[in-house]
Amino acid sequence: MPDIKSWPKDDRPREKLFKSGEHSLTNAELLAILLHSGARGRSAVDLAREILIKFGGFGKMSHTDIKQWLGLKGMGPAKIAQIRSALEIGRRFREEKTKDSRSKINSSKEAAAILAPRMRHLRKEVFKVLLLDSQNRVIEIIEAQEGTVDRVCPVIREVFTKALQYFAVSIICFHNHPCGDPKPSREDKEFTTRLVEAGKALQINTLDHIIIGKGEYFSFADEDLI
Repeated sequence: MPDIKSWPKDDRPREKLFKSGEHSLTNAELLAILLHSGARGRSAVDLAREILIKFGGFGKMSHTDIKQWLGLKGMGPAKIAQIRSALEIGRRFREEKTKDSRSKINSSKEAAAILAPRMRHLRKEVFKVLLLDSQNRVIEIIEAQEGTVDRVCPVIREVFTKALQYFAVSIICFHNHPCGDPKPSREDKEFTTRLVEAGKALQINTLDHIIIGKGEYFSFADEDLI
């Protein structure tokens, strides 16, 4: 396969981007720009296509194990770091855009739309919280450093410490189930009860606890469990 440098200029991803805009590029072409080069006998676009096929798209690609990348011929630490950094920038941009838009959250569906795209592919369980003002607008998105509901007291303490720092009136909590099934466990239910009670003591409303699965979510509020 000829190197990209031998392609007509209008067909090269970088030149195409400057001429027609990044929106005109395919996913493989965008990824090829990050890769800079391909592997022996393959262009950067060919390698990009192979990566997209292997992982099934950018969403699933963003939470893969480093070892899966090293198994791809032509993928070294520098290329892997560039791609994973770009994916993380995209995720953080989405969260910043949510905060900047200051749109009011009226339902579990609207809340889940903010974090589900990022959380549904995670391989480890993480705990995130939307801090809201009196109009149910997002003030900040935080991730509890202790991680999961298995560490109940540290998570609750950290959540409400942050909520008080940002003068939040309400919170919506999230965690993911890496297995894909969002059905709450006994621990999830007990945690939610303790979370709600702790919030009441501090006059901070816990509006919902949403569990993210692979293609769906579970809302404690929608099920009248909160």
